[in-house]
Amino acid sequence: MGLLRLRTVQHRLLAVVLGTTLTALVVALTATVGDNLRTYRSGLISDMATQSELLGHMTEPALTFDDKHLAEQNLALLRYRPGVIAAAIYDAKGQIFATFSDPKALSFPAHAEEGASRIEGNNLVVFRPIKSNGELIGTVYLRARYELVPRLLAYTGIAVTVTCVAMLIAAVLLIRLQRVVIQPIRDIADVAREVVVQRTYSQRVKKTSDDEVGLLVDSFNDMLTEIERRTHDLEQSNQEIAKEITERRLAQDEVMRLNEGLEQRVLERTSQLETANAELEKAKAIAESANQAKSAFLSSMSHDLRTPLNAILGFTQLLIAQASILTEKSINEYCSYILKAGEHLLALINEVLDLAKIESGAVSLSLESVALKGLFIECHELVQPLANKQGIQLTFDYDDAMHVMADRIRLKQVLLNLVSNAIKYNREAGSVVVSCKTSADQNTVISVRDTGMGLAPVQLKQLFQPFNRLGQEASTIEGTGIGLVVTKRLIELMKGDIGVESVVGTGSTFWIALPSANVRLPDPEEYQVAVSEVRPATDVDGPVKTILYVEDNPVNLTLVEAIFSGRQDIRLLSAADANFGIALARAHQPTVILMDLNLPGLSGGEALSILRQDTLTAHIPVIALTANAMQKDIEKGLAQGFFRYLTKPIKIKEFLETLDLAIVEAAERLKAGR
Repeated sequence: MGLLRLRTVQHRLLAVVLGTTLTALVVALTATVGDNLRTYRSGLISDMATQSELLGHMTEPALTFDDKHLAEQNLALLRYRPGVIAAAIYDAKGQIFATFSDPKALSFPAHAEEGASRIEGNNLVVFRPIKSNGELIGTVYLRARYELVPRLLAYTGIAVTVTCVAMLIAAVLLIRLQRVVIQPIRDIADVAREVVVQRTYSQRVKKTSDDEVGLLVDSFNDMLTEIERRTHDLEQSNQEIAKEITERRLAQDEVMRLNEGLEQRVLERTSQLETANAELEKAKAIAESANQAKSAFLSSMSHDLRTPLNAILGFTQLLIAQASILTEKSINEYCSYILKAGEHLLALINEVLDLAKIESGAVSLSLESVALKGLFIECHELVQPLANKQGIQLTFDYDDAMHVMADRIRLKQVLLNLVSNAIKYNREAGSVVVSCKTSADQNTVISVRDTGMGLAPVQLKQLFQPFNRLGQEASTIEGTGIGLVVTKRLIELMKGDIGVESVVGTGSTFWIALPSANVRLPDPEEYQVAVSEVRPATDVDGPVKTILYVEDNPVNLTLVEAIFSGRQDIRLLSAADANFGIALARAHQPTVILMDLNLPGLSGGEALSILRQDTLTAHIPVIALTANAMQKDIEKGLAQGFFRYLTKPIKIKEFLETLDLAIVEAAERLKAGR
């Protein structure tokens, strides 16, 4: 209301725009600074926890054999981490075993604490236990700089600078815009005032633009011209009245004619104004239609996000309020509700983040030959419970030999989305059929056919538009309405195509077309030259080494078999999934394990964790052999504990050299009794 009391339109417009700009900047920059500080804190804690785990793993032999020199050498590596102030290794009794610190470091705690991470002033302190075969043999202590206040001051300075610059630019641009729009209106008002006071119709307003304001200036000047002419005619007519009546009548006729012409011009101007207003309304309707889908999406997202949040916060409050009277069964029940709501909330957020990553070009794909049989089996197992719940008959029809060139994880995401939609939008006791075939252009086409209500032609045109749920904003079916948009983007990134065919009242068929993979079994002779260039392990003439390869792709398995055909000292075992691979590892105690990461059901990383926790297999070196070739994937794999991380396509020389190193490592571990 205070803004409305400003005297001029110029001041009101300036105050409203600058106020809105300042508010948006303050909110956005505050949220950005808060998120950066939170990310810094969680990232530092995670980094120090990972560093302590790595130090514990590296120092385990030193504690076992009471080798302080080795422990200090391991700690000395922290000099390459300028953020670490001090570090220490405590033995099983809690006494200091080895230390590392810079000249300004604080004194070390006298005794180790049991697994703790805390903030002490400007430092982050981390304690992590070191265990061997489940027995505590020591503790890792790390102290790192926690630079929260300097970062807050730096971010605040940047935010204030950005706000000031943005406000200054907005003010300059707005003042310039006001001059363009408001100054011609002021000129018209000044000329009109002078005309009224001085009765001089010869004045004109200067035209500065050809837009609507320019049209107003032209109309005003035309009006002055017409008034000036009429006044002149009237004066001339009055002078001639005394001379003769005929001339007076002619003058009166001329005045009437001029009046009729003026009315006609007013009608023309009115018609032009109505036409301009109609065009303006049309443009406004187009703009509102463009924003309607996004507004509906935001409204739906607000409802969909609040629904699981309501369950999470509600049951959490009940747990807190009724903690003393709840039974174990009630607590478990409440916790299960919270977990389900959290998982649903995470799924909603992941869909939005997937779309954001794809639109920003941040999604990286690893294209490889993917067997549809294993992928279909996984998808079938995952969506069958949903189909059973909805009473839908689910059928997967496929050819065992079909392969496509795609990113296996993202293709699985696409299939799960299409099949889940076919189930959710199906009719009661309906059916869903997933099938695949080879098209005329040698692409593989995967179809998902349902017996739902079908889509009208208007809905088909809007199907893959972002934020458009085809009028389902108020539907009870959960989801963000952007799953198909993400699916389309992913298929396009994999050099494929997606489409839909639908009949109202009968059902819909969604299909995706991807390049077929050329599945050719490798010829062992092609690899003999590469194999012969690599010397086998030092004890080739000794016992045969058993190598276990866990791989679900038969082509990759055949390739490794061909490579090993020149090694008489190797016996190869294989498993198509992680669970079977773990069972074989326990039963046969292989020398080395080759592990794919993208496996059906249990992933390669999860399988490694299980093998490390089992005393029968903990000593076996495990080599990651995967198509995930991003640097962050390699770092993650090595941090998980893989002996080496090799990427596909296989470089045979590097592969065999790594295998020989693993065989030597396995022998050393056996000698050390580990």
